[in-house]
Amino acid sequence: MADKLIIVESPAKANTIKKFLGGSTKVLASMGHIRDLPKSKLGVDIEHNFEPEYINIRGKGDLIKSLKKEAKNAKKVYLATDPDREGEAIAWHLAHILDIPEDSVCRVTFNEITKETVQSSIKNPRKIDKNLTDAQQARRVLDRIVGYKISPILWKKVKRGLSAGRVQSVAVKLIVDRETEIEEFKPEEYWNIYANLLEEKSKKTFKAKFYGKNGKKTELHTKEEVDNIVKHIENSKFIIDDVKKSQKKRNPSPPFTTSTMQQEASRKIGFTLKKTMSVAQGLYEGVKVEGKGTVGLITYMRTDSTRISEEARKFAKEHIINEYGESYYENRYFKSKDNSQDAHEAIRPTYIELTPEKIKESLTNDQYKLYKLIYNRFIASQMASAIYDTISVNILANDYIFKANGQTLKFKGFMTLYVETLEAEEEDESNNIPELEIKQEVINKKIETKQSFTEPPPRYTEASLVKALEEKGIGRPSTYSPTITTILERRYIEKEQKKLQPTELGKIVNKLLTENFTDIVNVEFTAQIEDEFDQIAEGKAEWKKIIENFYEPFAIILEKAEKDLEHVEIKDEVSDVPCDKCGRMMVIKYGKFGKFLACPGFPECKNAKPIVETIDVPCPVCGSKVQVRKTKRKRNYYICENNPDSCNYISWNKPKIGEVWEPEKKDETLNEEAKPKAKRSSKKPTRKKKTKTKKSK
Repeated sequence: MADKLIIVESPAKANTIKKFLGGSTKVLASMGHIRDLPKSKLGVDIEHNFEPEYINIRGKGDLIKSLKKEAKNAKKVYLATDPDREGEAIAWHLAHILDIPEDSVCRVTFNEITKETVQSSIKNPRKIDKNLTDAQQARRVLDRIVGYKISPILWKKVKRGLSAGRVQSVAVKLIVDRETEIEEFKPEEYWNIYANLLEEKSKKTFKAKFYGKNGKKTELHTKEEVDNIVKHIENSKFIIDDVKKSQKKRNPSPPFTTSTMQQEASRKIGFTLKKTMSVAQGLYEGVKVEGKGTVGLITYMRTDSTRISEEARKFAKEHIINEYGESYYENRYFKSKDNSQDAHEAIRPTYIELTPEKIKESLTNDQYKLYKLIYNRFIASQMASAIYDTISVNILANDYIFKANGQTLKFKGFMTLYVETLEAEEEDESNNIPELEIKQEVINKKIETKQSFTEPPPRYTEASLVKALEEKGIGRPSTYSPTITTILERRYIEKEQKKLQPTELGKIVNKLLTENFTDIVNVEFTAQIEDEFDQIAEGKAEWKKIIENFYEPFAIILEKAEKDLEHVEIKDEVSDVPCDKCGRMMVIKYGKFGKFLACPGFPECKNAKPIVETIDVPCPVCGSKVQVRKTKRKRNYYICENNPDSCNYISWNKPKIGEVWEPEKKDETLNEEAKPKAKRSSKKPTRKKKTKTKKSK
């Protein structure tokens, strides 16, 4: 009989915690949720105050029996699921299954899985937080109602397999709206004038940009305007009118929240949201580190707080002073967003002494990349600001004003370790301006003019979509990754070169929802619902009342949509490739592995073939067409259409016109990765029958 039974979600987490506790303690995993709403029906009793109809999850019967048996034999049961609303809900369901009273002091949480934290948490258990479980129930019930009430209408009016969701539909709308902006965008012409100037004493040149005339900023839209100005300044003296010198600080970013980690991992190391969360989960639950055993390397990875503990702050200080010196340390506090769930800290390393390089051999390549990102970001957040010397110069040419700005890095500070990837760096960083004096003349070496056109807003990436959802208050840290995964799987959007764009199906579904279920795809309304969930979690609102307030107008809209919505036929996109069996033009279909060509005469003609994408750059080896293909891991590579018959060109990098290609080692390994696996025979190996020999009597 175990003195204590601790139940967590995953076996990995269970194995790590086991190492920190005595032999009389048993640690088991629930394998995630054990109760949920049924998949076969709505599972919410609308007529009886929206009571959820939970059932044990199919396939978990043996696990539940085992947990019940172990709980019965234990002197004390602790529920140590994840420290968020979802984890609280799993603990609540476990308590129900195991007949643990609601007022039992059985709940423990670990913001980090270290020996000290685990042992301390078990000594200080609490009751299950009903406010948190109610907030999770509200989200689950509301999302179920939206999904199970709207999806059948989409099935009936558009096609089977479609779905709608409170957060996913808003995410699709953002992507569709952005695509509409891009399609409707009309570029506007604008011009810039640059003067390449020489300071005679130093013999240094620098570049100044046209600003305006008589102290006023002037925008240039036509070549005629530009030519007129150039004519007036070509032979003019360029006189220094004003010189301003100052210092500028650049502060480090806060330690990671879930969304900033997802964004930065996408930009810096090319991880998808799903991959980032999977790798982070492994780092949190525990990694076997040489000389230390299995330990959790980071704090809990679902958080929107930038707060860090005083203990972590102290260890960071010691590390920075020892590694970089006193001048590199600065004690910093970061304010979390107003609507953040501040139950636990920002994402940070649990052991400061375990630097990425020190434990590199204990980590997979993906774990090392993400751990290094988290580690360096946290340490940098407690470091001194970077300091720049800046200079701003006004130059007069007759009445026309030119400006030159430059900066030089004086003290690197936190940038010694980590620099956040910014959407756009300042263009004046490289402009090295010499020492200048007011009324000094500089020599005009050359006037340059540049025509440009305004550009449409960029398509969303996974990173920028998460940023937009977060800024608009849509969803929470735990929802970003599954939301984007879902809309990709439903083929409402597709990803090309990391850019997200809506499919025709996505546009149609969005149009239907926008016209018939305005609130469901309304950004402000969805954000308001998230705020109401937060109020429930804080004990300021009753969850069933919020569901009721939502459902009453929703039911009216639902009935009207079902009656008025006309059937929408989605036609397959016709390709320019004829079927080589029956001659009909093949259409583009979607399967498990993406797009493919199929004959529209199915089932009479079952011809199908993959879509071969080519680029407009010829093969650097033989001049034939270059195809874009994907590896098993969905990474693009480039290959000659004649490979392997008469050409060996294959590369990770897109070829450029005129380049000479020489195969690198990494391209040679690509050959192996791109090879299709040999098909395994479906036939089972036949066994030789043993011949029985009769024993002679």
